[in-house]
Amino acid sequence: MEPRDERRAAARITATLFVAQSLGSAGVIAAATIASIAGAQISGRTSLAGVPASVFQVGAAVAALTWSLASDRMGRRNALALGLVTGVVGAGGAAAAVVLGSFPLLVAAIVVMGSGSAAVKLGRFAAAEAQPPERRGRAVAWVVLGGTVGSVLGPSLVAPAGTLGSSALGASLAGPYLVTLATYGVAAAALVAFLRPDPQALGREIERRYPHPEAQSGPGRGWRELLRDPGILAAVTAMVIAHAVMVMLMGITSLHMKLEGIGLGGISLVFSAHTFGMYAPSIVSGWLADRFGRLPTLVAGAITLVAACLVAPLSPQVLPLLVALFLLGLGWNLCFVAGSALLADRLAPAEKGRMQGLNDLLMSGMAAAASLAGGVLFAAAGYGVMGALGAAASASLVAVVFGLARRLALRPAA
Repeated sequence: MEPRDERRAAARITATLFVAQSLGSAGVIAAATIASIAGAQISGRTSLAGVPASVFQVGAAVAALTWSLASDRMGRRNALALGLVTGVVGAGGAAAAVVLGSFPLLVAAIVVMGSGSAAVKLGRFAAAEAQPPERRGRAVAWVVLGGTVGSVLGPSLVAPAGTLGSSALGASLAGPYLVTLATYGVAAAALVAFLRPDPQALGREIERRYPHPEAQSGPGRGWRELLRDPGILAAVTAMVIAHAVMVMLMGITSLHMKLEGIGLGGISLVFSAHTFGMYAPSIVSGWLADRFGRLPTLVAGAITLVAACLVAPLSPQVLPLLVALFLLGLGWNLCFVAGSALLADRLAPAEKGRMQGLNDLLMSGMAAAASLAGGVLFAAAGYGVMGALGAAASASLVAVVFGLARRLALRPAA
């Protein structure tokens, strides 16, 4: 393929994955908006309100590794589309569970629905695979930026979907799950129709021009060798810790504000700022990762997370929390974009599926644990202690990245 044709194909791949991310994240956010309400209402127990969010992360964790491994055999396009179609089945089951009032069915369906979220997130690696090293950060950033569209589109569809669910199915909470079903379905169709050539095929051509220094052919390195690579360790550690800190603090902030007497309007404003920080700065994060390097960008993200965790407990008022939650989203974004680009740099084609899948499995698994642990910590010790623990974890990430950077300097760069 000529260089000009290759650039056009890479741009088309990134654009298609941006659309899939926009649609898929809209479906995820629409379902997440009513998850705790559905959990409490259908189970009849307030204590089970957090179960849907937790099992969704469990489903996403398992699916991330499943579809990553499958993508090595069937190609990125087919695996990601199949993951979304599986999510469609789960969303349909969740809507049926709401109509039937069955909590066990709801839990099982939401586990399956997590497959769609996993497929959407894995799209960032497919975008990176189709680009040479100097453009991978921005390719990841463009796909992540689709979350901005989803963060606006998803919540805006909840109310009309609730009206539709009430009139058509006699259950307003079924409506948002129908939104998830529709957005996952359209995203899957877009991947099948437009994700061409397959990012895996284009990635192999790019690999011939930019050969990986440690695994240029064959089945690639084994698990032990992969997990000894300091670049891989830095990327995975950064994304897992940043995701856990973000989920833990973000997940309990609305309850903290409510107990402090802040109304829904103020809570919504704070979470809008947080979502904006998570997705909107992606292009800047990608440029920083490509221009100044993956590791400096990871350190900047970790420092931003420390600041967010220290600022959040200072005041329960809207403005300080708005600033803190924006910084929390921004720190996560810097670590997520730079970490994804660094992981793509350090993997040969034969290694991408299993290692990228393991990374997202660990991220989602830690998110599930953090969302459960957050409630326990808040009840036992309060919001201030949660902020201190988040700051400590983020500060440890700075030390880890610096330590791994010294090891990485002694080895060939990707």
